Amino acid sequence: MSIANLLKGHEKDLGGGFLVRRYLPSAIKQAVGPFIFFDHFGPVDVPPDANHDVRPHPHIGLATVTYLYEGAIDHRDSIGSFQRIEPGAINWMTAGSGIVHSERTPKDLVGVPHRTHGLQLWAALPKAHEEDSPSFTHTPASDIPEVAQEGAKVRVLVGSAFGRSSPVRTYMQTLYLDVKLDEGQELELPGLPPEAALYAVSGEVEIDGKPLPVYTMALLDTSTAPRIKAVKAAQFVVIGGEPLDGHRFLMWNFVSSSKERLKQAADDWEAQRFERVPGETEWIPLPKRPGS
Repeated sequence: MSIANLLKGHEKDLGGGFLVRRYLPSAIKQAVGPFIFFDHFGPVDVPPDANHDVRPHPHIGLATVTYLYEGAIDHRDSIGSFQRIEPGAINWMTAGSGIVHSERTPKDLVGVPHRTHGLQLWAALPKAHEEDSPSFTHTPASDIPEVAQEGAKVRVLVGSAFGRSSPVRTYMQTLYLDVKLDEGQELELPGLPPEAALYAVSGEVEIDGKPLPVYTMALLDTSTAPRIKAVKAAQFVVIGGEPLDGHRFLMWNFVSSSKERLKQAADDWEAQRFERVPGETEWIPLPKRPGS
């Protein structure tokens, strides 16, 4: 059996029907490879009066990995990066010792009905790189390698698979694939890393004959090469990598191998000691701490 466990995640409505489904971290598994956070947002039809902007907020000890299927986001950060994020591209922001960023609706979409749909993952950084200088790298959709199999299209977003390698640089073995599979077709996933999971974005799939409901994550037994079948035309992602070098602590938007480092980051944000995002005046306050 190639499915070790199933994660159904939990949903949160951010307003106006804008649903976010969170799967990692979970009580069953904190991380899959380096991926310690997995959010699926949308698909949603955004009305003209909606405001889904995310005001400036901080991160440490992780890299955000943003991937869109529909819509667009304007990314700004405290090291001066500005990037319009569009479908098919990979945007990798290394927080390291600390970064602040905002995610806003581009001006041309403000007040205009549109759809938004995508994934945001966090990759925890290895202990040796938790305090690296922050950075931001945009890899356009045209630079992401694609592999065509019979009835399948595989985009190698991060890492290597099917003889192709993504140009996205990582800190440890990391895999992130976006797969479209035609109805009735099958795809084998050989050579998976030590930890891997498959998430069903749309359609109906089976893993070695066992159904995987849409919006469900399957933790995979990587000792075998699972065979994926599309009962109906489907899209799914595969994530994974080598295991993290120890447990990670999480508090709000902070990830670290040290609880004390989380407290320091929280204190720094409350005191506004983080660098500011150029051109931004708003910010998200630190949530109330337990016991305060």
